[in-house]
Amino acid sequence: MYFKHLLSRVVPPFMGLALLVGIWSLVSITSTNNFPNPTDTFWQAVDVFSNPFYSNGPNDQGVGWNVWSSLKRVALGFGLAALVGIPLGFLIGRFEFLSRMFNPLISLLRPVSPLAWLPIGLLVFKGANPAAIWTIFICSIWPMVINTAVGVQRVPQDYMNVARVLNLSEWKIVSKILFPAVLPYMLTGVRLAVGTAWLVIVAAEMLTGGVGIGFWVWDEWNNLNVKNIIIAIFVIGIVGLVLEYALIKLATAFTFEDVQS
Repeated sequence: MYFKHLLSRVVPPFMGLALLVGIWSLVSITSTNNFPNPTDTFWQAVDVFSNPFYSNGPNDQGVGWNVWSSLKRVALGFGLAALVGIPLGFLIGRFEFLSRMFNPLISLLRPVSPLAWLPIGLLVFKGANPAAIWTIFICSIWPMVINTAVGVQRVPQDYMNVARVLNLSEWKIVSKILFPAVLPYMLTGVRLAVGTAWLVIVAAEMLTGGVGIGFWVWDEWNNLNVKNIIIAIFVIGIVGLVLEYALIKLATAFTFEDVQS
């Protein structure tokens, strides 16, 4: 029974990877543009990861340093968005006046492409690095604000009635009633925000340059090194998958069973 369960968990992902490699091989065989095949790309990856942290100047660094630079930008922009977005979500969900005040603004600004904010960041901050962090901030804040506000609004009214009967202060209401109930929704917003942030930083770095995985992709394209571009795509996907998995495990640890289902 255990072996059968293990097969059901392991075989489908391997079949999916095999399908991807098969399609990739077919494209490389039929391509007239010398598209790299999986075998050549694998050996190029071995070479790239044999020394991922080399540094030959600001514009020639290993893939490890590029990923690290991107993660630092994401962490800073995402952290600032959490510091602003989560308290704002609590306020919007708690007070109807603020909800009516901010909902039109959120509805107006949330659909805007994150990269549309990049020129504003370049104009205001006069630098590529703070502009990229600003872009991460503005694209990360909306999932946290919306999910936190929805969580607050879905707290059962009975809980609030008990708080009134006990004459609890606003701080007690937030810390003892709202926060435990809203935590699963808040963590869902955090998980969505970090996925969006990792998507956006790659595109932002392509436009701003400097050190980062997005800049590495663009630089390899300028060098016509398609194998390294494919390697970078896999690196971006794996890092995003690790971030997503870590936040899912964190959210599951603090989520009640009825919300998990």
